[in-house]
Amino acid sequence: MKTLRISETFTSIQGEGKFIGVPSVFIRTSGCNLRCVWCDTPYASWNPEGDYFSLEELHQVVRDSGVNHVVLTGGEPMLFDSIQDFANELIEQGHYVTIETAGTIYRSIPGAFFSISPKLANSAPPIETPNGWHERHESTRLQPELLAKLVEKNDFQFKFVVCPENEQEIAEIQSVLREIEATTGKQIPAENIYLMPEGRDAKVLAKQMKALVPLCLKTGYRIAPRLQIDLFGDTKGT
Repeated sequence: MKTLRISETFTSIQGEGKFIGVPSVFIRTSGCNLRCVWCDTPYASWNPEGDYFSLEELHQVVRDSGVNHVVLTGGEPMLFDSIQDFANELIEQGHYVTIETAGTIYRSIPGAFFSISPKLANSAPPIETPNGWHERHESTRLQPELLAKLVEKNDFQFKFVVCPENEQEIAEIQSVLREIEATTGKQIPAENIYLMPEGRDAKVLAKQMKALVPLCLKTGYRIAPRLQIDLFGDTKGT
C-alpha cells in the first residue's frame, strides 16, 4: 500500500503567488532535503513530524474538503515516490493541482502547476549545523538544469524569498534565470516571477513588501504577499 508521511492537512485559501485567495485544500508532506535557515515549517523539514496516510485516506481528505484546488506542499513533496501517483490521480479526477517545491527533484506530473521556490544563498544554515547540513544544503539548493526541465514541461511560477536591502539577491535570481533560459532557449516571463519578503510577522512583512516595490518596478517581477500571515498569523493549519 502506497503511503505518504503527512505533517498536516487543512482547507483554507491560498495565501501566496498566482492563486492567492483561491479556496484550497493543503496536504503537507513531512520531510525535506534542504535545511533553510529561515524555514517557516520546521515541523516538516528540520524536525519532521506526522503520521503515514494511505493515498486513499488522502483522497478522502480532498473529497471532504469540498474544493477543487489541491496544494501539495511540504517540506519537499517531490522527495516521495507516492506523490507522483497521488498527484496524477487527482488530476485525472479533475482537480487542479499545485505542487510547491524547491525544484531540486524532477517527477513527471503532466497537468500540474509547479510553484517553484529555488533557494538563494540567504537560505544556507550555519556552517556548524550538525550532520553536515550546511554542505548538504549548499550542494543541493540550486540545480538550473533540473529547473529548466521543470519549466519546459509544466505551467509554473517562481517564488524567491528575498531581503529587499540585499541587491545581490536580485543579481543571483537573474543569474539563475539566465541559466534556465540558456538551457530551454525560451525567455521566462517576468510576470511568472514573484518576490516574497523574508519574515513571519505581518508588520515585518508589510514593511518588507513596501521596500520591494522599487525592485518590482525595475524588473517587472511581482510582489508575493503572504495573505495567510495577515489573516491568521504564523500558525499551522492556515
